[in-house]
Amino acid sequence: MERLEKQPSLRRLDYHYIAMQAGFWAMFAAIVAYQTALLLERGFTNSQAGLMTAVRCLAGIVCQPLLGGFADRHPDLPLKRIVTLSLVLSVAAGAWYWLSPGMGLWETTLVWVVIGGLEVSSYPLMDAMAVQFINEGKPIRYSLGRGVGSLAYAVVCVLLGFQAGRLGMESTLVTHLTLVVVEILLVATYPAFRGNARRLGEEGAKPQSALSLLRSNPQFTLMLAGVFLGLTGIMPLSNFLVNIVTSRGGSEADLGVALFLMGAFELPTAFFFQPLLRRLGSGKLLLLSMVFGTLKGVLLLLTTSCLGVLLVQPIQVLGYGLFTPASVYFVNESVPQADRVRGQTVMMVASNGLGGMMGGVLAGWTLDLGGANLMLAACIISGCAGAALCLAALRLGRHSRRAS
Repeated sequence: MERLEKQPSLRRLDYHYIAMQAGFWAMFAAIVAYQTALLLERGFTNSQAGLMTAVRCLAGIVCQPLLGGFADRHPDLPLKRIVTLSLVLSVAAGAWYWLSPGMGLWETTLVWVVIGGLEVSSYPLMDAMAVQFINEGKPIRYSLGRGVGSLAYAVVCVLLGFQAGRLGMESTLVTHLTLVVVEILLVATYPAFRGNARRLGEEGAKPQSALSLLRSNPQFTLMLAGVFLGLTGIMPLSNFLVNIVTSRGGSEADLGVALFLMGAFELPTAFFFQPLLRRLGSGKLLLLSMVFGTLKGVLLLLTTSCLGVLLVQPIQVLGYGLFTPASVYFVNESVPQADRVRGQTVMMVASNGLGGMMGGVLAGWTLDLGGANLMLAACIISGCAGAALCLAALRLGRHSRRAS
């Protein structure tokens, strides 16, 4: 039986994972942050752009549980191989997208199915690559890696804003392809986990199906429902930020600055996340992220200028900046060890998957119906409902602990 001492040093695991996080969020920014702007430039309507956002998220909803379930059923197959193959296939789709600027709705839909289903959906497996080592006593600084990833997202966003203004929006696709290739190299060279937790034939609980996991853990299920509604209201604030910026008199360069500030203010979360986690717990941090994410929508609705949009972005530090690390720790604490890979994928499905899909549909419909202000009002309503369900989940958890 292989033992954990064969694993590489903590320093290598730590810094390599931080680089991998930075690479993922850089390539994510290059394709997702400018998805709506690129589609609008190619002649699509707001509703069609919203539909493509929904398609991307729906593909993730389908693929993430499949990839997570496959990983749980094949514990001897390193996660990095699954992620690497997913990214290679996404590169092929991205190259076709770049080489065919005049492609129609159906071809564009297929491209976003592949990107959403394989490229974006690889993230929970990357999370699991770190969590495997964390669970075996390797204190990888996940929150710092996520913070550096946010900084990489911010830097790429602002650079691409200037690049789009100088070379055109289509040029962002070349940058995206380059960054995906870099990320493939980072993932492929990350050390494979060989600890006892992923050995077949061990005694212990077997992985559950996603449905069984939800039925057996009502607090987790209720929290997922809250996250879904919360992210439905929060995701359009970034995915359709171009509409908010232009409605306040801004330009493509202003969009790049707004995206930079949004990502940059997620970085400080990395430095105070662990003290907050010890003091409040992951569940309360999830609730806090829903509250501040919704408050961001309220403040954006009150703005009347592009400068106001920029001044609102620092609230991201307690909004989406808290959400990702808090959600990872919440899953790790709330589900059995055998289901943690699947649990991470289910969380991603509920948040960036279902939440992003419904947020895209909601944003596209409300933008065409009444503009940016109507979209923001709808986002606020959804965010408030999500925060209420997250609060109910925390109370359910307290009642369950008292009863036991």
